[in-house]
Amino acid sequence: MKIDLLIKGGTVFDGTGEEPFEADVGIAGDKIAFIYKKIRVKGSKSQRVKSEKIIDAKDLAVSPGFIDTHAHSEFTLLADPRAEGKLFQGITTEINGNCGLSAAPLYKDALKHREEDLRELGVKERWSNLKDYFKILGRKGIAINFVTLAGHGNIRASVIGYRDKAPDDTELMRMQALLRKTIDAGATGLSTGLIYPPGIYSNTEELIELCKVLPSLRSPLARGGWGGSIYASHMRSEGDKLIESIKEIIRTGKEANIKVHISHIKTSGKENWHKIDEAISLIEIARKKGIKITCDRYPYTAASTDLDAVLPSWTYEGGTKKELNRLKSLKVREKIKKEILHKHIDKDYWRRVSISSVASQKNKWMEGKTLSYISRHTNKSPVDTLFHILIDERLRVGAIFSSMNEDNLKRFLSLPYTMIGSDSSARCTSGQTCKGKPHPRGFGSFPRFLGKYVRDEKLMNMSEAIFKITMLPAKTFDIDGRGIIKKGAFADIVVFDPEKIIDRATFDKPFLKPEGIYYVIVNGSPVVREGEFTGNMAGRILKQRPL
Repeated sequence: MKIDLLIKGGTVFDGTGEEPFEADVGIAGDKIAFIYKKIRVKGSKSQRVKSEKIIDAKDLAVSPGFIDTHAHSEFTLLADPRAEGKLFQGITTEINGNCGLSAAPLYKDALKHREEDLRELGVKERWSNLKDYFKILGRKGIAINFVTLAGHGNIRASVIGYRDKAPDDTELMRMQALLRKTIDAGATGLSTGLIYPPGIYSNTEELIELCKVLPSLRSPLARGGWGGSIYASHMRSEGDKLIESIKEIIRTGKEANIKVHISHIKTSGKENWHKIDEAISLIEIARKKGIKITCDRYPYTAASTDLDAVLPSWTYEGGTKKELNRLKSLKVREKIKKEILHKHIDKDYWRRVSISSVASQKNKWMEGKTLSYISRHTNKSPVDTLFHILIDERLRVGAIFSSMNEDNLKRFLSLPYTMIGSDSSARCTSGQTCKGKPHPRGFGSFPRFLGKYVRDEKLMNMSEAIFKITMLPAKTFDIDGRGIIKKGAFADIVVFDPEKIIDRATFDKPFLKPEGIYYVIVNGSPVVREGEFTGNMAGRILKQRPL
């Protein structure tokens, strides 16, 4: 037999969660051609295979490519399609379009709201629907497989804008039609970001009515399954209203009869850490009642989002311009200040909020610094410092919030229905996306999970861990033929050293590559060889429906 690539003598973790085995894995084209076990037996079939390219995987693990269940790469991939930060972690497929923000639809206010993002990244192309976005992305080429959800924020902003109102019957029908169109173009489900505008203005009934659209949309990607039937949510609260938020997503899954998925599950804020028992209990009772509910989590105790997430929700109404005008008004700012100080009584709070990125050159010195530090150096109170930065940067400020508990993190990671999501965009070690001091999860999530939490802290065995980052997300998001090593599956494969794999990225140096990952193969093509990017753009757009 002649094949294109032979991975020889590795310990295969096939993604099913079963015990690993020693084998040769042969790749022909973009598929796995064979798996020959017990390769060291004299005269075995593997010795009669011809391949010009051989990877010696002796003493190394051979796994399906990792699937990042929570990514935000829809725009950064257009700016730089290499996706090094993801590939160096062993990620071969991303689920994008999370937290209510997807590549499309982008009509009216939705497009206006994204213009600054696109300009900042140097993206010149514009589009309005997912079909056109896929064409642009396909022409550029990508190094990683791309799956997307349809963002509720995009849909709502395209129809209603950023107004704080419930949709009337006509608007709801237009939103449902736009969701159908986006799913029909290839999206795999719906996502919401219920702490961000305009998702924050929606009520549960609106979400249920939209989710009811999803089960009727068939997916050829999942054989015999139904695509468009998952709802992933950045819930309304991950702290003070955590329990109520979990109840809402369970209700949505039940009434719309769909799978539901909690994005980056957490107990945010020390005063909410004790809620973990009730949170897990709610989820497990729902699962026993037949509601298909899963979640994802990044293996860090610090979160990252826009700095203006600190502001009261009413300040967002009407869009960026109106939000800025409110901040510039002394009278309104005093009202905002009172609400913020009432919510964050602990002065140490400002030591746990740091700036990860700013748009202007003059404020670059703030990146990596806490609001407490910046306030001391600018002779302002932390809240006034917050206002000053937001106004000066026209709201374009990223921040990192340290508010979680390590023991709770381990419990969430250990749940059998929890997957790993980096909650980051694809960035590179140079170029347009190598800016600021973003959260290290963009380069470290998966090796940190396997190295620190699986190998060193023994939260679970390696087979279980590999299942959680390969076959489980493939099944959850209806991605057929991936997440498993078997004959006929797509050849998305990672070769790594279980004894050496670990993250190196830090909050101060977030672009450092992990250790212990040597080869990453996407659709049969090596994109990482001996730890270095090969330049191969072997990724594909994985659509739920053909164009």
